[in-house]
Amino acid sequence: MSSRASPKVAVLMGGLSAEREVSLSSGRECAAALRGQGFDVIEIDAGRDLPARLSRLGPDVVFNALHGRWGEDGCVQGLLEWMGLPYTHSGVLASALAMDKECTKTAYRAAGLPVMESVLARADEVRARHVMSPPYVVKPYNEGSSVGVYIVRDPVDGPPELSADMPETVMVERFAPGRELTTTIVGDRALTVTDILTDGWYDYDAKYKAGGSRHILPADLPAEVFEACLDYALRAHRALGCRGVSRTDFRWDATRGLAGLILLETNTQPGMTPTSLSPEQAVSCGMSFGQLCRWMVEDASCNR
Repeated sequence: MSSRASPKVAVLMGGLSAEREVSLSSGRECAAALRGQGFDVIEIDAGRDLPARLSRLGPDVVFNALHGRWGEDGCVQGLLEWMGLPYTHSGVLASALAMDKECTKTAYRAAGLPVMESVLARADEVRARHVMSPPYVVKPYNEGSSVGVYIVRDPVDGPPELSADMPETVMVERFAPGRELTTTIVGDRALTVTDILTDGWYDYDAKYKAGGSRHILPADLPAEVFEACLDYALRAHRALGCRGVSRTDFRWDATRGLAGLILLETNTQPGMTPTSLSPEQAVSCGMSFGQLCRWMVEDASCNR
């Protein structure tokens, strides 16, 4: 970062993925918070002219508020590396691993972390027959925010009618019953555990629409389960090679005790919206939203 009084921070938002709208929301919130922290902020809706715009603007640091493909899968990270620009969140390899759900599970297993049984299958095959006995979940293997998730609960329901925009290859995963939990990592610290309550599946609307879900933090859990969430999230962060802020999601079946806790995924760029989980956890641990954004910018400058 340069020695100027007000470092110039380019906030990347929007982009080309299915998560464009939530990225715009995240980006605007972060930009406002960074201005409040005294930074000179430029908001950039990332399109195919991004390299030229970054070259012209010459930011000191890039705050990556993009979500989904191209924004958190290693693509824009590679561009920023090539341009020599410090940027927030994880690097190329960790971003690519965490976005690919099968690669994520491979890293989890190697680290001794618990996951559900799953297979990769062609979407046409999944539409034609049950490739796994229900209940199971079908989802893209390289998208986030519960985009394109289908739950098949009973054999009599028949195979899912996947939408035409689902990728050719999808992940079919054994359904994990129980409560939805999540833990945020900031640097090398696990913050706390949130219990996410919804009226149904924790889908896109539940994640991002006001009132879509209720968050209880710290979660009311047995001590060993609470501590395991903190431990597993930090181990997942390290196993994937993440840096900065990440958030790992869990399901916990209370009827099975600690054995009922399994990892779903690690998000290398958690949402930064008014209803987002990671900012809530930071606030509960004494770090305001503005302070969290400032920490991320300063962390990026240290990882150039």
